[in-house]
Parts: sequence; structure tokens; C-alpha cells
Amino acid sequence: MIVKKIINYTKGEIILAKKQFKSESKRLLDLMIHSIYTHKEIFIRELISNGSDAMDKMYYKALTNDKIAFNKEDFKIKITINQEERILKIRDTGIGMTKEELDKNLGTIAKSGSLNFKEENKAEEGYDIIGQFGVGFYSSFMVADEVTVISKAYGSEEAYCWNSKGTDGYSLNTCEKEDVGTEIILKIKENTDDENYDTYLNPYNLKSLIKKYSDFIRYPIIMDIPVSNLKEGTKDEYEESMEEQTINSMVPIWRKNKNELKDEDYDNFYSEKHYGFDKPIKHAHISVEGAIRYNAILFIPEKAPYDYYTKDYEKGLELYSNGVLIMHRAPELLPDHFSFVKGLVDSEDLSLNISREMLQHDRQLKLISKNIEKQIKKELLNLLKNDRETYVKFYESFGRQLKYGVYADYGVNKEILTDLLLFYSSKEKKLVSLDEYQERMLPEQQYIYYATGESLDKIERLPQTEQLLDKGYEILYLIDDIDEFALKILSNYKEKEFRSVSSKDLGIEDLDKKEELEEEIKKNKDLFAKMKTILADKVFDVRPSKRLKKHPVCFASDGDISIEMEKILSQMPNSQEVKADKVLEVNIDHRVFKALESALKNNEEDFALYTKLLYDQARLIEGLSIDDPVEFADNIWKLMK
Repeated sequence: MIVKKIINYTKGEIILAKKQFKSESKRLLDLMIHSIYTHKEIFIRELISNGSDAMDKMYYKALTNDKIAFNKEDFKIKITINQEERILKIRDTGIGMTKEELDKNLGTIAKSGSLNFKEENKAEEGYDIIGQFGVGFYSSFMVADEVTVISKAYGSEEAYCWNSKGTDGYSLNTCEKEDVGTEIILKIKENTDDENYDTYLNPYNLKSLIKKYSDFIRYPIIMDIPVSNLKEGTKDEYEESMEEQTINSMVPIWRKNKNELKDEDYDNFYSEKHYGFDKPIKHAHISVEGAIRYNAILFIPEKAPYDYYTKDYEKGLELYSNGVLIMHRAPELLPDHFSFVKGLVDSEDLSLNISREMLQHDRQLKLISKNIEKQIKKELLNLLKNDRETYVKFYESFGRQLKYGVYADYGVNKEILTDLLLFYSSKEKKLVSLDEYQERMLPEQQYIYYATGESLDKIERLPQTEQLLDKGYEILYLIDDIDEFALKILSNYKEKEFRSVSSKDLGIEDLDKKEELEEEIKKNKDLFAKMKTILADKVFDVRPSKRLKKHPVCFASDGDISIEMEKILSQMPNSQEVKADKVLEVNIDHRVFKALESALKNNEEDFALYTKLLYDQARLIEGLSIDDPVEFADNIWKLMK
């Protein structure tokens, strides 16, 4: 028992009278150890935060009492490790606790001394002590078989020792302690098959946890760190190879004056926090006062992580409360369409749950999230307008995510994202925004035209683009599988409708040509009907083309599902074989059409052969597979014969 090992602190005889936790506290303690906290390592954050709170209380007491001198250099948290005896100590020089406070705060779980202190001083400004639930201390039982607390309160002559092995109860006795403050002594558990508790006795691992969770505690955290790799030896040799180090940074970068910081300071912070191996292309340093107070630093990465477009990627910003890490990733702070953003938010106004590991969904959280979304949009727009080359580099990595954001949730976020989208332009031969396209539209142009395909090269050779390009109209080339779905959700931009080059009506036919086409349909009514019969259910219709010039045939589509969308949907699970309404369009000015007319009159077998070959040719142009490759090969042979 740890108490026996510290008998030299006590005055006279120790009376180890054990007290029982209240029944509800006993149940809560059991819940604490097994359920409330997700990660056992969180205990170090809780104990350090308690020490920081105790020193804050001393500071606030000095503010209201001229007789108390507060010298910040005297306030620190000291951590020591005894690997041989499996002892971990956390000592602070804070305000300490009286016997009554030890009994009340540690004997009754969820009785928070910090919360009481905040309530008593709520009229004063600046009390940003984060402890409020009174359960954090008990997280130590997740890693320790036995916990001892030795504390001497400010203004008290006596020190007291609180000791417990868990739900069985606790003892509380007088002991000796020279200085005001509190020392927590943990007897770390032995390793099990499921858990390596040695990690909490390893100086390097413990240092890493302190940097992770408590790097920005405002008081120095001192720890003995090996100066070199240790070899097994005597205790004296071990102690001689240790040196005191201050582990934490104390002053977080987001609380520094922006004028004092350079770009390289933010880049170094990005690297130190392991946000990515790349260099951020943009950062934003935000400080907000008002209904809700928070600081934030946001980074826009240059490159996507290897797992970014997989289900394994975890989005979210780090969440701090007064410099203490509460969540490594808080997904609630970032919308999915901006999930590539890295960084952190530090606020003292958020409502946290009992374990301080998760956020409660409250108005403050939603307000911060909305403000962050607006800030990210602002930074990206500035980048697009003022540093196009860098924005294009960003877009090549994350543009797909922006387009997913437009399509997701039935377009609820499309207004936020539309101005950030880029598509390849047939005229500019580079990525352009919708606004840039719209400004270049010809006066008579009715629609924003687009073409879809597997690559830019294939799209440029599509027969469907001939007529539009000849008229000098710009076409957006869509090569990403999400592109057309996003445009379908947008529907229009600045009252100009998006229109596929394969659509039935391109809005460019003059009245004379329209009447001429109607005459051709009537004239060749039997020919097109015969072709449709031969192709059966393979096509929705067969008709003369208004768009073809050099090529004999192409597909158009009627309805909302395009051929490119059909290809994408067919690759998805449970696709239910969604099909586009394909229309076979034939160029009536092409010599192939003359061959069709002749075959219809003279040789029905040749007519069927030509029809099937034209259909297969249209499929190949669209990048679709041939229904029956053997029949197609035979038809080529018959044609050659």
C-alpha cells in the first residue's frame, strides 16, 4: 500500500480508517473506469488540468488579496517516474486542498471543486478554469491499482493524505508536506494481454502524451527525461542519466499577436502538429469575440492525403478548451465539403460532455462551425482571384470533394460551393470558373454547354461537339465521374441552363433548318421506323441529326440520364441497370445515308447490316462496349465482302 511507503510524512500514528464512497458514487466510479473515457491515456490530461486549475485558483486569489504575492516562476507541474516500483507522480504548486475539500471533492464523485470555485466567482471576468464535472481525477483508476493524493492547502498548517484502491472506498489522514500544493501518486497496473501499462512509465511515451494533450497548459510541466538510451544498471546510474526538461510550449501560437508571426511560423506549426507531410498553401488565423469566443488556425493543404478519398479518412479540427486538447478530431466543426482543412479551434464557451472527449450539439458549436465554413470559403475565393496558379494546384487535389459537396444532400450546399468550381474549357484549354465562362458567352447563346467523356482527348473528337464549336461556342469538358451529377444538381448558373452537347435541343437551330429537318423526317419516315425495328429495344428512337457534319452517326440522349451517367451508375452496387434513353442520330447529308436509302429499296439484308454497324459505331464513339463483338466482327467481314 502506497500510504505505508510514505509513513515518513505523517505525524505520530497513522489511522487507516477506510471510508466508503456513496452508493451512487461507487456506481459512477465503476462506470468511469470502464465506460466514460474512450482512451486510457486521457488520464494524464485530466490530472495535469487539475494541477493547472489549482494554480489558477491561487492566481485568482492573489488578484483579490494584496497580501498574497503571485510569482509565476514558482508555479509548475512536476512529473516523476519510478519504473522499478511502477510509481508515477504528478505534483503541482497550486492552492492545495483542505481535509474537508479532499473528502468532499474526492470522496463524492462528480463533486467538482473547480465548478464550485467558478460559481463562487462568476461575477469576476477571466475565470477560465476548465474543470467542471469533478470526474477527471478518477480517470487515474483506469491505469492505476492505487491512487494517493497528498495535499496542503494555502493558509493551512496541516497536510492530508487521501488514498484509494478504487470502488472499495478510501482513507483520509493527516501527513506531512512542507509546501502548499498537491501530489498525486499512481501505482501503475501490471501489463495484461490486452493492455501495455508500461507505456505510462516510459518517459518518451509520457512526454508524447503530454505534448499531445497538454502542450499549451500555461504553466511549465517539468519532467525527468533520459539524456541517452538507458541500459540496465543500478538506480543511481538511472538517476544520473536523467535531466529535467520543460515539456510543454505553454503559449499557443493562436494566442500570439498575428503581427509577431511569419508564414514560416505557421508552416512550422503545421509540421509540428503532423497535419501533413506537405506544405500548406494557405492559412487563416482567426480570433472571435462576442456571443461566443474562440480562436482558430486553419490550414488548406497542398496535397490530398493518400487515404483522403476513402472511408478510412477522418475529418475534423482539433478542439481545445483553454489550451487543453479535448478532441483530436472534432468532425462537427467542419462540413464534409471542406473536410480537407486542417487546424484547430480553442474555445472556453463550448459545452462538453462529462468525459470532455465529445461535444454536445449546442448552438455555440453550430455557430462556430458556420463561421469556419464562411472563413474557408473566403480564403479559397481570395486564392482563386489573387493566386490562380496555387488555386489550380489545390483544385487538382480537392476539386473532386467540392463537386461531391454540390451533389450531396440534394444540393443543399450548392450556393456555397458553385463559385469555387472549375472545369476544362474548349476555348481556353485550361480550367475556368463558371463565372468566367458566363462572361464570355456570345450574345445569342442560350445555354452553358458541356460534354462528358473519359479524357479530354476523347471529348475533343466527339461528333456531337462539331456544330457548337463551328459556331464559336465554348464547351466545358467534364472528365470526372462526379462532374455531370454536380451540374444536374446546379441546373443553371446565373439563369443560364446547363445543356449537354448530346441533348435533343441545343437551342441553335434556325427556323428554316428546323422546317427542313421536319420534311426529312416525313420523307424518310419508313426508313427510320425500319431501323428502330431492327435495333428493337436497344435504342429509344432513330432520327435524322441536326448536329452532325463530318460524321455519319452519333448517340443523343432524351431524358435526365445521360450515357455517361449510365456508365458510372452501372459500376455501382445495386445499380438496378439504370439506362439512358439512347437516340441514334444519322447524318442525312453523309454518303452513308445514301447507302441506307439504296439498301432499303434493293436489299433488306444489307439495310439491316448497315443499321447494326451504325449502332455499334455509335457505341464505340461513346466508349461503350459492343453488345455482341462476334456479330460485329462478322458484320465487318460481310461489309468487306
